[in-house]
Amino acid sequence: MTDTNTLLVTSTEEGIGKTAITLALAKQAQESGLSVGYMKPKGTRLQSAVGKTRDEDPMLARELLGLDAEMHEMEPIVYSPTFIQEAIRGREDPTELRERVVGNFEALSEGVDLMVLEGSDRLETGGIVDLTDADIAEAVDANVLLVSGYATVGDIDEVLGAARTLGDRLAGVLFNGVTDDAMEILTDDVMPFLSGRDVPVFGALPRVQSLAGVTVEDLSRSIGADVLTNEADTGAHVERFSVGAMGGSAALEQFRRTREAVLITGGDRSEIQTAALESSGIKALVLTGGLRPASAVLGRAEEENVPILLVQSDTRTTIDRVEDVLRSGRTRDEGTVERMQELLVDSGSLDSLLEPEE
Repeated sequence: MTDTNTLLVTSTEEGIGKTAITLALAKQAQESGLSVGYMKPKGTRLQSAVGKTRDEDPMLARELLGLDAEMHEMEPIVYSPTFIQEAIRGREDPTELRERVVGNFEALSEGVDLMVLEGSDRLETGGIVDLTDADIAEAVDANVLLVSGYATVGDIDEVLGAARTLGDRLAGVLFNGVTDDAMEILTDDVMPFLSGRDVPVFGALPRVQSLAGVTVEDLSRSIGADVLTNEADTGAHVERFSVGAMGGSAALEQFRRTREAVLITGGDRSEIQTAALESSGIKALVLTGGLRPASAVLGRAEEENVPILLVQSDTRTTIDRVEDVLRSGRTRDEGTVERMQELLVDSGSLDSLLEPEE
């Protein structure tokens, strides 16, 4: 086991491509002749099926990597709301949980060249039981790859904070989903700045539309919405959602900072809907409660080429359904993993992470 190279992949935010990158790295290592194991210590992307709550990422990893390990071995902790509540009440023992993670890791890593661990969407997840990704990396002696997005220079504060948390465990940062407009300043200014602060950077992967979000058409079909606009294009991709629960002026300010998003709001909130239509970052509106918008809003949406979707469910239920579609639609099939693998190979900067330790 001492010859196993262990890499934990974590991220600064949700939906940045961590799963695709993790599995693409593992696939590339296999194709390079290395034996590979996989583990997701904390299952956070939870779905309920046949009476069990489980994370779909280990299921995909098991299939793509041809692994024999059982689900409960690859995912020792189901980090569900129920688990969190029990932990807060003192009914989960952090020491026992840590031992379970380490024990499963030791079993899964036996005889493999590279052990890949998929971390959480945020570094602080798991703190209530002393099992953040930094804690797990320390427990299993793993190097850490930090996946981050980049839109503005202000995003680097979060990267620096993560680097301080991870310390010497940080192997480096990989920026993913970077637009053409942001790439130049990232490579010319930001990456040298980080290197000067002793934060290693492996590189930056460009934004690829097929890996970013889901189309409005797919979202509409998945949540059972009626499309109220006749001419607006439903082919745009959306990657995140915003909830319209504030006043019109505050909403407009928020929407101006949003990109590639769908707005979820009540069908009777005309001022929120109008504000959203003034923002280039809002690609579609999902109106809840079965309430049709004002004719003026519909007309404006047609002019701005922004589809309006209508659902019968309430806002809370709709938020949960949209969130599930956006999370599951990004990186959850073999095709997206293969495309990410191509990007990683083209970058040529991660080879050192895949080599077994001497």
